[in-house]
Amino acid sequence: MTERNVLGGELEPCGTDPLTGFHRDGMCSTGPQDLGSHTICAVVTAEFLEHQRSIGNDLSTPRPEYRFPGLVPGDRWCVTALNWARAYRDGKAAPVVLASTNEAVLQLVPLEALKEHAVDVPSDPSSLEP
Repeated sequence: MTERNVLGGELEPCGTDPLTGFHRDGMCSTGPQDLGSHTICAVVTAEFLEHQRSIGNDLSTPRPEYRFPGLVPGDRWCVTALNWARAYRDGKAAPVVLASTNEAVLQLVPLEALKEHAVDVPSDPSSLEP
């Protein structure tokens, strides 16, 4: 079964350099093993990375044992829904690629919050309406 994005379309790739996704397949796919819900395709910023470090989620330091290269500003990465939501609440949310963000995130984060930080707004924004 094809996973869907928050816009209702087919989930698009998030990033391959570095290779992202819980399954390291470039997609923000999820499943029962993905306890963190790595479902938001974010374009990380220095501010977001610093915020994540401040809450104990260091995304900058490479962790080869998890096939994690360490991120730099501008990287596209499937981040966890709860950590992105915390950054959002704290005013430090990273931009979001809606077409690559898994619809499963809508159980945890409202579409309106994601839309506020969208970097891939379609030419017909009416498709963003609920």
